[in-house]
Amino acid sequence: IFYQAKEKFKKELKNEECLYSDLSVLASDLPYFPPEEEEDNVEDGIHLVICVHGLDGNSADLRLVKTFIELGLPGGKLDFLMSERNQSDTFADFDTMTDRLLDEIIQHIQLYNLSISRISFIGHSLGNIIIRSVLTRPRFRYYLNKLHTFLSLSGPHLGTLYNNSTLVSTGLWLMQKLKKSGSLLQLTFRDNTDLRKCFLYQLSQKTGLQYFKNVVLVASPQDRYVPFHSARIEMCKMALKDRHTGPVYVEMINNLLQPLVEAKDCTVIRHNVFHALPNTANALIGRAAHIAVLDSELFLEKFFLVTGLNYFK
Repeated sequence: IFYQAKEKFKKELKNEECLYSDLSVLASDLPYFPPEEEEDNVEDGIHLVICVHGLDGNSADLRLVKTFIELGLPGGKLDFLMSERNQSDTFADFDTMTDRLLDEIIQHIQLYNLSISRISFIGHSLGNIIIRSVLTRPRFRYYLNKLHTFLSLSGPHLGTLYNNSTLVSTGLWLMQKLKKSGSLLQLTFRDNTDLRKCFLYQLSQKTGLQYFKNVVLVASPQDRYVPFHSARIEMCKMALKDRHTGPVYVEMINNLLQPLVEAKDCTVIRHNVFHALPNTANALIGRAAHIAVLDSELFLEKFFLVTGLNYFK
């Protein structure tokens, strides 16, 4: 029955995709609780993993992600910074939130006197934009050569301009008005009448992502909060038909992808996620899929065991 269902599902997919159940080798064959290892076997320096939550989130949002990485890579000399500096105000503008995260990272490294060999970032939703903005700051320049993996979970890299959910678009507009949110204004390209002067477009022109060894983009077509194409950094049909904004959108995609294509040591991986969701209001408006990348143990354990742990080794 499973094989019949899988083949039927494959036929329904428009693209030629590889399903996780097709893979014969897991990302890790280590037991969750192995015997203690000799310290000499571990490379010098800490692998700092910085987790950044999304809109109206908090430092506990990515706790399951942290747990599965720690369980899957025992003895990996990992140190996690669960960012909390922005959790009291994620409706601020991106420059303000960038300053807060950057201060938090540098203070964490100095406070614990960390000797760092590698730095990885894991972001959820809006947190991914804050991460990308941090990479462009002069104070972070020293750490660019230590960047390892950027795991983007439902990140609105191209904003929410072409969102096919009228309900969500209206909700975001109302929230922006009520909260006077700078970040939501910037995500919808309403922070400047000239699109090329909008925050997201200007961020796309700055260097950053190409310094990572792995850029991993996780997206779900069931997610209505962040458009599928935005999380995957790719073109969409609505933009192709839009003669006014579409060409600027194409420029932004090229700005982001061209440096990644040209970088010899950088690999871009896209993962599409299809969640088994109950028929609830949250599933209907697309919030359930947006949150499932954080709180679905079924998805997270499979993702990290099958492939995700490879990006943090």
